[in-house]
Formats: sequence, structure tokens, C-alpha cells
Amino acid sequence: MPPPRTPPGLPLAQWYERELGWAVVAGPPVRLLTGLRFDVLDLPAPAGAALLGRFARTGPVALTGRRMRFLVAAGSAEELPGLLDWLEWGGVGLDLSAIGADGRITAPPPPGRSVPPARDGSRETAVWLRPPEPGCEVEATLPAFTGFAGPEGGGGGGDTPDLVRLVDAAATECHRARLFPTRPVTGSALAPYRAEAKSPGDAGTSGCAGTQPFAFS
Repeated sequence: MPPPRTPPGLPLAQWYERELGWAVVAGPPVRLLTGLRFDVLDLPAPAGAALLGRFARTGPVALTGRRMRFLVAAGSAEELPGLLDWLEWGGVGLDLSAIGADGRITAPPPPGRSVPPARDGSRETAVWLRPPEPGCEVEATLPAFTGFAGPEGGGGGGDTPDLVRLVDAAATECHRARLFPTRPVTGSALAPYRAEAKSPGDAGTSGCAGTQPFAFS
């Protein structure tokens, strides 16, 4: 039986609370609280686009202006400095950071909903590239720290890379983006990874562990 369709007019904050069970702060803009169900790895959009090309499966991923945000397991923000040191990236200016306990990020509209212009008239608002799926526990899809097994170690959830592999790849792409600047990442730059966005009511019908699609509103 397909999951019940979410009312299209359901307010954004209520959609996250009811469909995903995520804590939010009412807006505008509506913001998602980090450090509870997930932390966020934050990096420049060009580096994030390259990272998406390296990993077919990750946790949910959002694009917010010129930044890309990868959802990772709660507690990962505390692990990041030590991981970067262990991977010999410590002290290198990477523009790579993490948002953890007591943090918040702008909530993208659910897949299938239009992205409203920002208050200044631009379209640098948040959108899901790899959206979360209602009815699926997000924790099972998130890269997590599983020990210092090295960048080639196993994944944290099926084919999802563990946190060590993801951070090592993210640091590499951030370093490349710093050395070889590119034009800002837009929807057209993400075309090789795009897929038709599902409506919120259809999300999850492919299964929580199925091939992870891209969405772009």
C-alpha cells in the first residue's frame, strides 16, 4: 500500500515534524536543528558537486546558495577536527566545516514543491539534491564514524561511505577547488546527477535502501 499523500498545503515546519520527525525552528525561514538526528558537513558547492560524483549514495544533501551540506551522523561535528588531523589535512585551509549540537540550517522545501525566491529577489535558497524520504529513518542512511580503518574502510550503511572516507574525499575536493577555482555551481552544473523530483507523497515508494536519486527544484 503506498504511503498516504502529504497535503500539498502543509506548512513547511509541520512537514518536517510530521513526515520526518525532525526538530525545527519556525521561520521565516524555517530552520532544521542539528546535533539531534544528524550533523552537517558544510563545504563549497564546487567541491560538493565533485563529491556527489564520487559517491552514488550518501545521506541527504542540500544546496544552499554557494554551499553544499551533507547530512552525517549526529556527533560527527565533534569528530571532524581529529579526523582531519589523522588524515593529515590538519592546518590546511580547506573551507570545510561541520555543524553539530545547537546548530541550525535553512530547511529546503520538500521535493515537488517550488523554491520561493529569497527576500532579496535572488534564488540562492536551500534545495534538496538528495532528499530525505518520509517513512525512512534518516540515521540508517548517514555516514558515521566506524573507527580509524582508513579512507578505504567499509561504509556506515550499505553502500553509504563511512565518515572517514567521506571526510577524506571532501578534504581532497575542497583542496582542489581552492587550487583550481571554478564558476559557481548552478542547476545546469548538477545536470549529470539530476533526476525527476518526487512529490512528498511519492517519496519512499522506491524503498529506504534503494538507489538514491537526485532532485532539483
